[in-house]
Amino acid sequence: MTAHKIAVDTTISADWLAAVDQHNPAPSSGITERQTIAIDNGIIVAIGDSETILADYQGRQHHQLDQHLLIPGLINAHGHSAMTLLRGYADDYPLMEWLQQHIWPAEQQWVEESFVRDGSDLAIAEMLLGGTTCFSDMYFFPEQTAAACIDAGMRAQLCFPILDFPNNWSDNADDAIDKGLALASATTDSLISFAFGPHAPYTVGDDSMKKIVNLAKQHQLAVQIHCHETQHEVDDAIKETGKRPLQRLDELGLLSDNTQLVHMTALNDDDIAITQRSGASVIHCPESNLKLASGFCPVQQLHHRDINVAIGTDGAASNNDLDLLGELRTAALLAKAVASDASAVNTQQALAMATINGAKALGLDDKIGSLEIGKFADIVAIDMGTVTAQPVYNPLSQLIYGNNSAAINHVWVAGEQKVCNRQLTSLDADNIYQRACVWRDKIKKTS
Repeated sequence: MTAHKIAVDTTISADWLAAVDQHNPAPSSGITERQTIAIDNGIIVAIGDSETILADYQGRQHHQLDQHLLIPGLINAHGHSAMTLLRGYADDYPLMEWLQQHIWPAEQQWVEESFVRDGSDLAIAEMLLGGTTCFSDMYFFPEQTAAACIDAGMRAQLCFPILDFPNNWSDNADDAIDKGLALASATTDSLISFAFGPHAPYTVGDDSMKKIVNLAKQHQLAVQIHCHETQHEVDDAIKETGKRPLQRLDELGLLSDNTQLVHMTALNDDDIAITQRSGASVIHCPESNLKLASGFCPVQQLHHRDINVAIGTDGAASNNDLDLLGELRTAALLAKAVASDASAVNTQQALAMATINGAKALGLDDKIGSLEIGKFADIVAIDMGTVTAQPVYNPLSQLIYGNNSAAINHVWVAGEQKVCNRQLTSLDADNIYQRACVWRDKIKKTS
């Protein structure tokens, strides 16, 4: 015990903590009890037994959270945030029909700056209330999503979308790249990072891919791409090029440990070997893949090959929510069925997919993804004292297999409290609701 307590901005004490510490693996349960986190200037400065930490540190604010579980902030590694405004717009269609006959025409008609800003605000509100403190986004007008993140104090990786053909935001791939790099250069907020977002192998040609490879290395930016989303995509690629999409991307030099491959449902042994050799991460979007009948990502096989697998919700138009805890439950259950193995994707692996694995995929694992000294205080507190959570034998089991999104009471991003007692602190929920209703009424008139 120190003679005088060290003053810090915040201390948080809870009955349980799941640190997801990649350096010091937790006990088999993944849980430690009666823990306190001390935070100063947005950084975790101490973490451990409550009696010890509170004897040494005095928080200007102290949160005593009995019957709560603390976890790292969740990381949604892939989505299209502004598509919250198309939630439920076109349900129950196969992927290409959904895209070509419904979503793309709606986007062509409606997507502009105010659509993206209002949809991004709605998405950020939903994600914060669901415990997501960092998200990766690939959508048009990323400058609007960046502004929404900065105003809300939300952490994000923004993948500026690159397509060879004209769209609402860019004329072609070169135009998208120029706009994206200019935005990345002009954005100084430490919560925002950028990545190249070539949409998919079938929408971006070889010349554009080669340019992206060179510029990604030059600017040290990640690359996120939809890949092997369906068997149909793979079959079409073989007919057109004689190669599977991953083989083509590998030959073009796009695959590296800085690449994020989204969906990855139609994989054979060669695809998995290429992915493992490259060091690329896989972003698994189970609920979107299920809804669009796109296929099943072989998560257990990827784990066995030590391939980093993170989790994403995809857009709300194909999910239809941005609830990452719900996504983890689906991912864990689906993995067991696909692998015919009840031990596949256990609770610790599931939580890792939405925390440290997501951070690794985004190149942020030295900053977020686990609760450790020196990392940013991106923290979520879940109330395990609700009647629907009883009895609590293992809080991690309740977290993954239960229905706990509504029990998320508090959320911090870099030590700043963004959700307090289920209320948003940096966003006007009523205003966001009203703007969403305006878009609903406009779009309904023409649909």
